[in-house]
Amino acid sequence: MTPLKDKHLLVLQLVVVVLLFLIQSCGGQHQMIGPTQPIVAMIGDDIILPCHLEPAVDAVDLTVDWSRTDLKPRSVYVRREGVELLTEQNPLYTGRTSLSVNKLQCGDISLKLSTVQLSDAGTYKCLVPKFNAETVVTLSVGSVSSPVIELTNVKNKMVLECKSNGWYPEPQMLWVDSEGKPSSFEPTKNVRGSDGLYSVSSKVTVEKGQSYSFTCKVQQKNISQIKEAHIHVSGDLFMVQSNTAVHITINLAICLISIGTIVILLWKCEQKKTMISEHEDELHQTEMGEKLQRECEEKKRLEDELGNNEEDLKHVQQTIKNLMEQKTFLKNQREKLITLLQEDKTEMKEIMKKLGTDKPLLDKDRKMHKRGDKKTALDKRTEVHEELLKMTEKLMEETENIVIQMTERKGKLEKDKEQIVKHLKEKQKNERDSEETVRETSEK
Repeated sequence: MTPLKDKHLLVLQLVVVVLLFLIQSCGGQHQMIGPTQPIVAMIGDDIILPCHLEPAVDAVDLTVDWSRTDLKPRSVYVRREGVELLTEQNPLYTGRTSLSVNKLQCGDISLKLSTVQLSDAGTYKCLVPKFNAETVVTLSVGSVSSPVIELTNVKNKMVLECKSNGWYPEPQMLWVDSEGKPSSFEPTKNVRGSDGLYSVSSKVTVEKGQSYSFTCKVQQKNISQIKEAHIHVSGDLFMVQSNTAVHITINLAICLISIGTIVILLWKCEQKKTMISEHEDELHQTEMGEKLQRECEEKKRLEDELGNNEEDLKHVQQTIKNLMEQKTFLKNQREKLITLLQEDKTEMKEIMKKLGTDKPLLDKDRKMHKRGDKKTALDKRTEVHEELLKMTEKLMEETENIVIQMTERKGKLEKDKEQIVKHLKEKQKNERDSEETVRETSEK
């Protein structure tokens, strides 16, 4: 029996040693938890660089160091014994970094970075020296803008040019048809400005024929951003161009006939009058003919200008329509985000209420831990919803500004059209008066 007792005693001692080791391991070591994927932010955004201590402890009075090894000085944010050390901070981040004291109490030492700049892209190290715990967070910075499609008539072809300014990193541009298939287009032009941002443009040519629908896509895969612009090219545009050419041909024919008539009248007058009279009449008739020709040429110019004005006006009206649709979509998205944030607040109140009213139970610590996890997850979700709401409101503001600009351009085009029509009527009246004068002179 003695060997059996010794064996049981040995097993019991081994279990005790293992338990002591586990208790020391769980209670004495802390690790830093950061994101596994790069954080993507747009220029001008306010973002959070996540960093948490596990297990969670109150870090309000601990030393916290955020840094970038590629900078001199390397410090992005330093906090010691509850005080920010601004003298050690890199000037690039002055007034743009902060930590939440409430979150520090729960071991959350995530860094808030305001008004993100292109130079903020890089790898950040989050460190708490007391526990020798650190992690890294990679930040990718991007910039996007909505593309704009411009139309230009070239003989019997329509040239569509897609432009988009203010991108980073360098994006790709492509054209697709109504079925989503890539279309052939001229090589994309990418130009980097002094601000470090890229401007891209590309052209596609449409032959005379049936209607076409095109989509211009600008995309940057590293920051998962895609912007599109749509346009429908109707065969009516070619009809307008063809009808204009017919009108011009008719007007030229009328001018030639009028000039021919004047020449015949001049010849008849020369046969009836004396040499002096003939010379005076010929001079007068020539002046009238030149005046009539100038009137015809001016009329032709005004008709061409009127046609171009109407095409520009149609394009602007279509652009305003597309922008209003985008504005409606953004408004709906904003309302959905506001609803989600309200739901987040309601759920947070319920969690906080349960955390504050729990009665002493054997499993209280377990329940408190689970609710704490729910609160942390809800905080993160709320931050995401708030960031999306800010982006949506910013896009709505930009869309509204473009609508205002396009509306102003529409008003200018309509005023220009009124002036062109007014001048064209005056030229038509002058042309009729000149023809009447020529007939009266020839009859004399």
